[in-house]
Amino acid sequence: MNIQNPAVRHEQMRIAGSLVDTDEHIEVFNPYTNKVVGTVPAARPEHARSAFAKAAAFKPKLTRYERQRILLRTAEILAGRKEEFARLIAAESGLCWKDSLYEAGRAYDVYSFAGQLAIQDDGETFSCDISPQGKARKIFTTRTPLLGAISAITPFNHPLNMVSHKIAPAIATNNRVVLKPTELTPLTALALADVLYEAGLPPEMLSVVTGNPHSMGDAMITDPDADLVTFTGSVRVGKHIATKAGYKRLVLELGGNDPLIVMEDADLEKAAELAVTGATKNSGQRCTAVKRILCVEAVADDFAALVLKKARTLKCGDPMDPTVDVGTVIHEGAAKEFERRVNAAVVDGAELLHGNNRDGALYPPTVVDRIPYTSELVMQETFGPVIPIIRVPNDIESVIRISNSTAFGLSSGVCTNRLDYITRFVNELDVGTVNVWEVPGYRIEMSPFGGIKDSGLGYKEGVQEAIKSFTNVKTYSLPWPV
Repeated sequence: MNIQNPAVRHEQMRIAGSLVDTDEHIEVFNPYTNKVVGTVPAARPEHARSAFAKAAAFKPKLTRYERQRILLRTAEILAGRKEEFARLIAAESGLCWKDSLYEAGRAYDVYSFAGQLAIQDDGETFSCDISPQGKARKIFTTRTPLLGAISAITPFNHPLNMVSHKIAPAIATNNRVVLKPTELTPLTALALADVLYEAGLPPEMLSVVTGNPHSMGDAMITDPDADLVTFTGSVRVGKHIATKAGYKRLVLELGGNDPLIVMEDADLEKAAELAVTGATKNSGQRCTAVKRILCVEAVADDFAALVLKKARTLKCGDPMDPTVDVGTVIHEGAAKEFERRVNAAVVDGAELLHGNNRDGALYPPTVVDRIPYTSELVMQETFGPVIPIIRVPNDIESVIRISNSTAFGLSSGVCTNRLDYITRFVNELDVGTVNVWEVPGYRIEMSPFGGIKDSGLGYKEGVQEAIKSFTNVKTYSLPWPV
């Protein structure tokens, strides 16, 4: 199979469907070759202002059927152009071909599920004669779009799927979106906008502005026509948004430091497969990637040997090579930071078993054993394909205490068959998700997703939850015979 990089793309913004350019441009680099794969305009605050004003002035009147058709048509187009989008994702993000294809497939699910939900009536009915103070009436609810627009700000690690998780629920609820993808991977988002317009979306319902904090400042956060800011990214930026946004609804998904817990009764072969896969898919650049492996001392030697064996089978290299398992991380600076953290952990007493031999933005799967649980490598979110093993005492109280010791609380995976352990983990782990015999990142695009502590604020993601958070609830009541 011969997979070639797409041609260099010189893009313009999509503001209510119009192509808008600027004098200043941002270059988008392929992390593997370090060559320019595209350019996008460097938007200024007035471009964001224009996009929000046009969105606010437009009042969508799409029926549920029309919304469903747009969403399902988008899914169909994406399925037909899966390889085209995969090439673009791999070129601008460095994700390997396998992961890029998977990303395109996930986006199909997002639009398909949103289309199915769009035709469901989301109202509720309450009888009023249920207490001595009641009356012969009924109260009804209906969900309405936000008065203003949705400001959507997305990260680099899922250039298609994360964008889709913000746009699809908005379309399902007749909302308007102003999207700003990260300047590191904006090309996929612009290509997606064209697909949505092609599928019949009124262009006023979606604008895509491209820029960076240097050119745009806080325009996406403070615009008076932005009713809701939905952001996925770092804790630092998320807390900045929370400080600056003012009286707006916020949906902040801020990353994780997710544990995979391996207890003494676990099938170690299966647990090692989950550990290596969960830590290295998407080059480890997932907020739900395995960032810490908490393995009880009783089985740690055998488990570490299995992890090492599996990690050595992974191929790291050219993202366009279909046999490669791990492409690059987003840029060389990120790879250097992972290298530094691993070296610091070794100084603290950890044992490097495999990897940590960086080549530009290529950072191979790296197995580190005997890491102190207080090491920066595992206390902070290390957003790359590091496979870190923390040996913990053979009692569940210590496992839970160490698992809960970081500032994050997104997700977790648990490898045990003991029901008493499972119930304690579900009840006592300070996270948004507990997956038994699965990686922390397992979910479907429909299900609720989000965390607590520094991992997030506001409503959860997932198509169904996003539809709720992207709407206002209006109630009305009528006389109703008992």
